[in-house]
This record gives sequence, C-alpha cells and structure tokens, in this order.
Amino acid sequence: MQQIFNFILKNSNKILFLLLLGTSLTLTIQSHSFHRSKIISSANFLSGGVYEKVNNLNEYLNLKTQNDELALENAKLKSILFNKKDTATAKALDSLKGVKLDDIIVSKVIHNSYNVYENYLTLNSGERDGVKPDMGVINSLGIVGIIENTSTNYSTVISILNKRTQINAKIKKSDHFGSLNWNGKSTGFVQLTDLPRLALIKIGDTIVTGGQSVIFPENINIGTIAKIYRDTQTNFYTLDIKLFNDMTNLGHVYILKSKNRQEVINLEKREKDE
Repeated sequence: MQQIFNFILKNSNKILFLLLLGTSLTLTIQSHSFHRSKIISSANFLSGGVYEKVNNLNEYLNLKTQNDELALENAKLKSILFNKKDTATAKALDSLKGVKLDDIIVSKVIHNSYNVYENYLTLNSGERDGVKPDMGVINSLGIVGIIENTSTNYSTVISILNKRTQINAKIKKSDHFGSLNWNGKSTGFVQLTDLPRLALIKIGDTIVTGGQSVIFPENINIGTIAKIYRDTQTNFYTLDIKLFNDMTNLGHVYILKSKNRQEVINLEKREKDE
C-alpha cells in the first residue's frame, strides 16, 4: 500500500495533468457535436474491426459443423435424385428401312470407355429385354457399336472406337464401299479403308452403312469425309471420317434386332461348304 502512495506522490504532477486533460476533452466532446461525432465514428471503426475479427474466428471454428451439415444435406439430395425415376427420354428415331418398330430395343449407356485402343460400352438392357450378341447399336445420329456379351439385365457393346471393329460402309451417293475401322488416335474420327480409287469422292461426302452388313441396315449415318489419303502402290483410298456422333457423350441408344442375320450366315456357310 505504501508503494502505491509513493507512486502517486512521485507522479502527482503527471497524474494531475492527465486528469485535467481528460476532463477538458470530456467537456469539449459534450459541448461540440462535431468532436462528439468524430469520437463515435472512431469508436465504431475500432469496435467494428474487432467484431469482424471475432466473427471470422468464430466462422473458422465452426467450419467442421457447417461441413457436416452440408454433407448431410448433400446426402439427402442424392438420395432423392437416385430414387427419382429417370425422366429423360430418347430422341425420336427416324424410320429405318427393313426394321420394324418391334425390332428396336431402347436402352441407355451406363458406362462408356473411349481412351484405350479397345473401347466398350455397357447398356442397361440384357437378355430379359431380348438383347443378343451381334446386334447393332445406333442412336439418332448414327452407329455406336455392336453387342458382344449379354447378361440378364445388361449387355456390353464393342464401340466403333475399337481397333477390332470392322464394319461395312459406303459412300452415300454411290455404291462404292470399304471397311470401317479405327486407328486408335482420335475419338472423333474413324477410318474407311479399301475404298476403290475409281470412286468419285470429295471432302464433306457422307459415309453410311453398306448393304453387305448383316448387323446394320443399309444407309445408317456414320460421318463425313474429312481427309483423303491416296496410296500410290495400290488402287485404294484411305479416308478419315469425322463421326456424326460424339462418342464421349452417349445417352439413349437403340439396339437393332436382325431376324435375317442367322439365315444369311447359314446360307453363306452352306455355299462355302459346297
């Protein structure tokens, strides 16, 4: 206690000065509105800055709780979405020559690979829906691939972006045909090989399925000629075909039943045996 008294006596002049200064400032602020408004503004600025810092700290400390709430809400939304009936409908398919409506199975791509040399698709239709191997698969823009394997509810498709694919194709404006395959380079292009050099072709000509295929009906769209390569050592062209389809973005597809396929295969086999 004695030390406090000693401190006050030692600094009495300074303490007296501070008291008088405080009193004068208080009287000045109370009697002048300008000074009072400046003091209040300064106080608000300081308190506002402090409140903002405190609020930021509280928000940071509450991030885990907010993330848990968002995750729970997201799970609820996904549950609603997954249990909602698929309302997307397949685009209308133009009539196909030689294919009845009953011979078309509407399906949907549930898996699609396009970044390897042998690409496949998976469809949500299988044996229960009448799907069998070697059926052609198309959509409203053109060919997609060929059914390879089936299970009760699903089937796999050899994509046209598969180096094993060989499909008969022709120039739409003529009957010159070749073999459609893929060189494994671009998802937007396939190649038409063994096309006779007698064929009159130009960039932009449309390529369609040929009449020699027992899988696809004739004249199903494929794409247009983008580049023409002439082999000087043979009498054939090799063409780069820009696909009508975006093979990286497939939704609904159509599986084509071919009732005459087995009959044609059996007939050709009998011819070879004879």
